[in-house]
Amino acid sequence: QVQLVESGGGLVQAVVSLRLSCAASGSIFSINAMGWYRQAPGKQRELVAAITSGGSTNYADSVKGRFTISRDNAKNTVYLQMNSLKPEDTAVYYCNLRGNYYSDYQGVMYLEVWGQGTLVTVSS
Repeated sequence: QVQLVESGGGLVQAVVSLRLSCAASGSIFSINAMGWYRQAPGKQRELVAAITSGGSTNYADSVKGRFTISRDNAKNTVYLQMNSLKPEDTAVYYCNLRGNYYSDYQGVMYLEVWGQGTLVTVSS
C-alpha cells in the first residue's frame, strides 16, 4: 500500500507565505511525477503544480511566479512553496503521485495515489 501524508496547511492572511509538504511511503517501484491539485468550494479540482522525476515543472497560470514546486527524490517528498497568497488561493490542496509499483504476479503496474487533502484558507 502506498500512502501520501500532507502537512502545512492552515489559516493565513493574504500576502503571507506557506509551505505544503507531501511524503510518500509504501511499496513504490518508481515515481514518474508528483503534484499538487486544489479544489475550492463549488469548483472542480484543478492542477496547481507538478514536477517529474527529472525535475521538469508545470504550473497553473494563476500561480506562476508565486508558487514553487520542488521534490526530494531520496525522501519521496514533494513541496509547494506558496508566496504572495491571495484569498482566491483558498482551497483544499491535494497531493498526487503517479508512478509504478511491483506485483509478484503481474510485474510493474501503474500507480496513482491521492493524499487526504489539507485546507489552506487565505483571509483578506
